Amino acid sequence: MQTLLEDSQHAGVRLETWKHLFGFAQAYKPLMGKVALFAFGTGLADISFPLVTKDLVDAITGWREQGSGASPALGGYVWAYLGLTLLLATCVHGFIRSVGRLKTSVSADIRRAGFANLQRLEFAYYDERAAGWLMARMTGDCERLANIMAWGLLDVLWSSTFLVGIASVLLVLNWKLGLLVLTVVPLLAYASRAFQKRILLTSRRIRKIASGITADFNESIMGVLTTKIFSQQGPQAAQFSIRVDELYQSSVRNALLSALYLPAVLTIGSLATAMVLVRGGYAVSLGSMGLGTLVAFLAYTRLMFEPLQQLAHIFSELQMAQASGERIVELLTREPAIQDSESVQSAVQAQKEHPVPGRAEDGGPIEVGAIEFENVSFAYGAGQGGDKQVLSDVQVRIEPGETVALVGSTGGGKTTLISLLCRFYEPTAGRITLGGIDLQARSLHWVQSIFGVVLQDPYLFRGSVRENIRYGQLDASDAEVEAAASLVGAHEMLLALPGGYDFDVGEGGLRLSQGQRQLVSFARALLKNPAVLIMDEATSNIDTQTERNIQQALHKVLQGRTSFVIAHRLSTIERADRILVIEGGRILEQGTHSELLAKRGRYFDLLHHQGLEATGTKASDWELGAIRPD
Repeated sequence: MQTLLEDSQHAGVRLETWKHLFGFAQAYKPLMGKVALFAFGTGLADISFPLVTKDLVDAITGWREQGSGASPALGGYVWAYLGLTLLLATCVHGFIRSVGRLKTSVSADIRRAGFANLQRLEFAYYDERAAGWLMARMTGDCERLANIMAWGLLDVLWSSTFLVGIASVLLVLNWKLGLLVLTVVPLLAYASRAFQKRILLTSRRIRKIASGITADFNESIMGVLTTKIFSQQGPQAAQFSIRVDELYQSSVRNALLSALYLPAVLTIGSLATAMVLVRGGYAVSLGSMGLGTLVAFLAYTRLMFEPLQQLAHIFSELQMAQASGERIVELLTREPAIQDSESVQSAVQAQKEHPVPGRAEDGGPIEVGAIEFENVSFAYGAGQGGDKQVLSDVQVRIEPGETVALVGSTGGGKTTLISLLCRFYEPTAGRITLGGIDLQARSLHWVQSIFGVVLQDPYLFRGSVRENIRYGQLDASDAEVEAAASLVGAHEMLLALPGGYDFDVGEGGLRLSQGQRQLVSFARALLKNPAVLIMDEATSNIDTQTERNIQQALHKVLQGRTSFVIAHRLSTIERADRILVIEGGRILEQGTHSELLAKRGRYFDLLHHQGLEATGTKASDWELGAIRPD
């Protein structure tokens, strides 16, 4: 999917892309005004230098031709040069400072907007894109676009002012020779057009390969332990080397095209200089044009191609940044596939304006009530081809306060069922209700706020243990944080860490053992005080004694609270009020532990294949190896 998204981009510069991006710069109109003012000032100062030189040359030439009289007054020219130099220095200082602020501000705003939209997007968006791809968008692409919009704006304004000024002066000084010099402009336009498509296509390929390399870096760092365990450092490095070679070849081709482009501009520029020397020199020899005018023409001819080269450079950068711009705009404008309907948004707004006591943010009842799956089906990638059916016609009702265990083989649909309940995905058929109300008729924020989830491999954020537990309820006091940790039997363990609750867990919580991370995750979920608690293989990485302590704590916590347990330990499953056996996206069996054993069906087979007795002493160590998050 990622490759398709990048390959489908257009080959030309799309003005709507840049129009959207420059909307970020529009928020800084006063700053843009300063940039424009300093750019115009710089251009006018640059234009004025050859004019002063012209007058100076004409004055000296006239004095020499007269052969007598007082030497010409040169003081005025000195002051003119000093004044123009001061104006140029002031403008250069001003635009560097202003452009720096504009670039920094625009880059920050794009990153804020991109991050905010990433938080809104559904899980399926992340299924389609690697973390490295998203990181490249938020770092390299943002920086590149901010540079283009800030420095590119300055260069365009300066170059345009300079070119228009030069053209005007040339036509005023000698319109015939001026028109002759300006005939090279169409040649420059043709050369730019000839290189446009090739530079853009190679630059897109570079960005695409670079994104893949970033993703490979990310995966290699996250999976370094697996790589070492299987001694795959050599093959991993070889595969990475192939990517680097592809990037090298594409970069060389792009650099070659750029290297040919600028010399083409310079060659055309040399033609204009030659025409000025031939026609202008002949006019001077005939006395129809002053030497100062010829000097000015030569200066302007040389200077004219400096802004032309700058515009050519901007054009090349614009071509190379087009792909980055398209990807950033796609990220910024992507609408979440799962979001509140207009009616729900209206209800939320009405509740904010006229709050009704005892009602949720969307005006619905606060109580969760029974949870019911009504003929629910789900397929990943529905409507995009290659659909993978995961759930088919699931029909089940969960009563308030009931604890339900989900068991079954890998890929059976257990975790998908929970993901639909949390509205991480939407059913492709059927519906899910809470208290008889369709989930899609409630606000997404409220629905997800009532769930507490503990995963098999929980993620902890860089920071202290206390901060990670408090993530479940940001306004919780230290006492509440420690109470939640005590409830899951983690308090003493956390106090034993260096610094206690202030211990820095490191990126992803890697400075803690997997069992310790699991306990912190449990405490975080319980601190949230959720109406529905979901445990996805939550005790698989905890030792038997710790699990027994958690089970005793959960016995109190789960009273009156609806809960779902995806587990592979019998000690966790057999206490459930009901067990759902899910295979092939369907519920094959449901009932209590003893009822399902008596049926001697699929549940019995799962136990029997592990060589365990239903009431055996090794029950707490029972592992259904096939049961893992789908």
